[in-house]
Amino acid sequence: MALKVAIVGLPNVGKSTLFNALTKTAAAQAANYPFCTIEPNTGDVAVPEPRLNVLAEIAGSKEIIPARITFVDVAGLVRGASKGEGLGNQFLANIRDCDAVAFVARCFIDDDITHVENRIDPIADLEIIETELMLADLESLERRRPNLEKRARSSGDKEAAATLRLVDLALTQLNAGKPARTAEVGKEDKKAWDMLQLLTALPALYVANVDEGSADKGNELSERVAERAKADGANTVVISAKIDSELAVLDEAEQMEFLQELGLAEPGLNRLIREAYALLGLQSYFTVGPKEARAWTIHVGDTAPQAAGVIHTDFEKGFIRAETIAYDDYVALRGEAKAREAGKLRAEGKSYVVKDGDVMNFLFS
Repeated sequence: MALKVAIVGLPNVGKSTLFNALTKTAAAQAANYPFCTIEPNTGDVAVPEPRLNVLAEIAGSKEIIPARITFVDVAGLVRGASKGEGLGNQFLANIRDCDAVAFVARCFIDDDITHVENRIDPIADLEIIETELMLADLESLERRRPNLEKRARSSGDKEAAATLRLVDLALTQLNAGKPARTAEVGKEDKKAWDMLQLLTALPALYVANVDEGSADKGNELSERVAERAKADGANTVVISAKIDSELAVLDEAEQMEFLQELGLAEPGLNRLIREAYALLGLQSYFTVGPKEARAWTIHVGDTAPQAAGVIHTDFEKGFIRAETIAYDDYVALRGEAKAREAGKLRAEGKSYVVKDGDVMNFLFS
């Protein structure tokens, strides 16, 4: 399952520095001037998963294959982007293809790095970005509405009528100054709602980019971002993009030493991915054997056939049963054989809801 997160923010808030750290590349040019990113940079990185290493060691797996997450570094938005200011709408379109948005807020003071608005105010930055996305959504909906209304009234098109109802729901929220994700949408309307491709309907995560000295506990600016996120029903991650960019070029041992010196337990990447997973309701299950140990990403609440379908659609179509061992049992009993002997390997059917960390093997016709 592909997970794509857009990294969005004003110019010079640390987006590209964060992207470079996340992808461990210098693909995104981090320069001290607006619009240094003129094409959306995409980086596909491994999801940190310590449990996978443990399973591979027990099973003697020759290869470890983690789950993947894709980050898209979108060029810095500015006031008026929805009307074509700066690099304009071409970058708003890059966001529509993503599953979630990480709003990066500048929570550090550095006179050597200019700010496009000539001030340091992360809340004002976030409001500019949110406003531009809301204006883009309003324009998109108002352009589509007349045709939907005509089809619904003149020909009795039920699909058009249903879509029109959702368009009006979104317009009500947006005209009230609220992002579309705050609207209450029923399960039966979720698919049609997603097809509207609204920028402000995407789940949001706030990333407070702090100075090196504030990486462990944050600072006054990041606290303001956290308060804003809480009010918006979103989560916050405090990261020092500068530290993570320095960590990116170190080996594992050097990273651990550097983190200990700074009083940090892990790189910011790990926290960011965990929050992204939680935001989208995702979890992992594992397949383990001598050839490979692999993590697979599924939604919380997915059944065994759905989990099998992530590997291959034929697995879901021909699903018979799943042999399942809880992660803790697999580790405690040192593998599948002992877990089977101890009665910890379970045969689960089509209605089984997969749990995070399950070690699974699928039987299918």
